[in-house]
Amino acid sequence: MKVVADDKIPFLKGVLEPYCDSVVYLPGGKTNPEDVKDADALITRTRTKCNEKLLAGSKVKFIATATIGFDHFDAAYLDAAGIAWTNAPGCNSSSVKQYITSVLLNLASDHGISLRGKTLGVVGVGNVGSKVAASGRALGMKVLLNDPPRAEKEGAEQFVSLERIQSESDFVTLHVPLTEAGKDKTYHLADADFLKKLKPGAFFINSSRGEVCDNAALKAALQAGTVRGAVLDVWENEPEIDLELLRLVDYGTPHIAGYSTDGKANGTAMSVESLCRFFGLKLKDWYPSSVPGPDAREITLADQGSFEKTMLEAVSVSYDVKGDCARLKASPETFEKQRGDYPLRREFPYYTVAVKDGSRLNPEILSALRELGFNLKEA
Repeated sequence: MKVVADDKIPFLKGVLEPYCDSVVYLPGGKTNPEDVKDADALITRTRTKCNEKLLAGSKVKFIATATIGFDHFDAAYLDAAGIAWTNAPGCNSSSVKQYITSVLLNLASDHGISLRGKTLGVVGVGNVGSKVAASGRALGMKVLLNDPPRAEKEGAEQFVSLERIQSESDFVTLHVPLTEAGKDKTYHLADADFLKKLKPGAFFINSSRGEVCDNAALKAALQAGTVRGAVLDVWENEPEIDLELLRLVDYGTPHIAGYSTDGKANGTAMSVESLCRFFGLKLKDWYPSSVPGPDAREITLADQGSFEKTMLEAVSVSYDVKGDCARLKASPETFEKQRGDYPLRREFPYYTVAVKDGSRLNPEILSALRELGFNLKEA
């Protein structure tokens, strides 16, 4: 059998070769019908549009994407054509949690805000949104949840209306899939009307899909001051993003919120497992034997005078959104290269926080570090 794989999927090269006749690695955004016509399976990322244009007349029977999102799949066409497909739900949810935690603490530092007691509105409470909500609680925030599909299935008790999210939240963060039709449509969910209804002084964050936010409307809201600040990891028209909007946002990054090395390893492993199960290949429970990480795994922490500053010092060792933002603002034309060559990044559980000699940390800080996933080494 022949497999065509995105050449930027990490840890994959050499894994399937012993079980397949051919494994071909190609740039995801440049994969064309000629490349896949004699393939049995594809392993993709979001840049490969899996639709009739790509697949008509091919031998492809199975497609796996090593990502949570699958809006790059024309699911109706794939189903009608008898092509099985799978995504990797939850693979990078902890990575997005890490990203949002860094965003919240950096915004607090930049704007002189205490997060404790502030309200975080989470729109979309799946694998990612649930972990983001837990981070908000760990940081001492009140958390409001909005997820109409879940509320319909599970009951409305733990969820609130979008209107309440808008009117009460100091920070609104989106974690929804991109859907372009139906009662729960998310295309341009954050439009001019949505942004106008946000609480005065609120911050807006989108790390879901670019088209969930009307970028022109957000730009106008930032220019008018009706939204205090914004953070975008995803953009309309990627990689040809709105440069004026990039200048206006507090933090702008090149669609890398879920790009921790741990999340990438998870997505690759889930794709390999799904493909092997579908074709009956004798490779089970595969996971990268060695996931690289920085040699320094211990963070020595002293009280910085406030909850937010102390937490930011610990979080920034594992991930600091400022670095990714600085690179994108300095060179927006290299958006895709920055994604493809993204540096090593490990999640919170990789690190152990040690309390600096003679320093006593507030129990609330120690509790928050534990809840975020850090290991603690206390004297």
